[in-house]
Amino acid sequence: MAHVSRLLGEAGATHRPPPPEPDTCCGRGCNGCVWEGFYAALVCWRDDAAALLSASTPPAHVQRLG
Repeated sequence: MAHVSRLLGEAGATHRPPPPEPDTCCGRGCNGCVWEGFYAALVCWRDDAAALLSASTPPAHVQRLG
């Protein structure tokens, strides 16, 4: 998450913060564990970040010319 956040900052893209890690897990491997929700939210955050990065990053051939 830190790496993606750094890349977003370098690209000048603004994005919501990543989801916070849960602190209420009981450690029993429950069905519907709070970690399942965290990872689902993290996938959405990562996908949105990737879309922002691809929209703010010029194609590779343009970068080489600069």
